[in-house]
Amino acid sequence: MNYPIPVIRLPFPGQRTAYIWMAALAPFGGEFQPGLYRPTTERKFANPAPLGLSAFALTTFVLSLINIQNRGVVQPNIVVSLAFGYGGLVQLLAGMWEMAVGNTFGATALSSYGGFWISIGIVLTPGGFDIVAAYTTTTSHVNDFNNAFGFFLAGWFIFTTILLLCTLRSTVAFFMLFFTLDLAFLFLSVGHLKADAKGNTNVSLIKAGGYFGLFAAFLAWYNALAGIADDSNSFFVIPVAHFPWSVKGRERRAVGKTERETV
Repeated sequence: MNYPIPVIRLPFPGQRTAYIWMAALAPFGGEFQPGLYRPTTERKFANPAPLGLSAFALTTFVLSLINIQNRGVVQPNIVVSLAFGYGGLVQLLAGMWEMAVGNTFGATALSSYGGFWISIGIVLTPGGFDIVAAYTTTTSHVNDFNNAFGFFLAGWFIFTTILLLCTLRSTVAFFMLFFTLDLAFLFLSVGHLKADAKGNTNVSLIKAGGYFGLFAAFLAWYNALAGIADDSNSFFVIPVAHFPWSVKGRERRAVGKTERETV
């Protein structure tokens, strides 16, 4: 259902003010819109959100499988190519296109996580930037890199929490994407900060972060599919569940109440 919002304010002499109203669409993860937004019928560009979500999902999926040590793989070198090419560059470009279509939240989130993956690629590049080797490895400073990387991930945990707060009135899948990603950053950060005296990260916490990362990856793909699939190209449309306290949820309760009163 469309909701009217004022888009142009016209002041008149005295204290009167007139508004020109237009319909607004309910929050939708497929558009990366956590709040009411303007209809897209007159938009000149395609929806960049599914591209950014897909880039984030695939890169997160691969790294998370390594974090849980699936099939014994522990070296994350393969992620470097994805971090630079797909999760980094492509997601950053999607964020820039979100800015072009007027989506502040999408531009902030996708561009920032694109930068995150590029920075991860820089850290993990073998012999390229020597970031890991630059940290001391003496007995008293064996965890310098783990502590620093834990701080790095803690910063992204804080940033993701900020975005999470902006999805509290959106859809369940949209909120859960940032909720699981937030937990992934938290566990990964603590996993590095809790490294042992030999410099080994806390395996249990890293694996927990990996599992939450997998959940976040699949939720990102789910939201991406919701933004791509429609009646013209798919035999089914992804269901979108809204929170009861959201605009859409309140509207449904009001409709149900009206129907009961008229029976």
